[in-house]
Amino acid sequence: MAKKKISKEMSCNGPAGAVYGLGFIGALIYYITTAASFWAGVLGVLKAIVWPAFVVYGLLKSLGM
Repeated sequence: MAKKKISKEMSCNGPAGAVYGLGFIGALIYYITTAASFWAGVLGVLKAIVWPAFVVYGLLKSLGM
């Protein structure tokens, strides 16, 4: 059997996943605690999943791009 080449690229993505995970938890807590109704809480969960898009949009908007 031939040896499989193990890619080192997979091990370099750990910190990014940790930042996303902590950001997700923080956004989830924020959106749920500020929700006025059940459906606002459900929307908050969805917003917490895509929080990086909000950050990038706000950054680009503030830079005038």
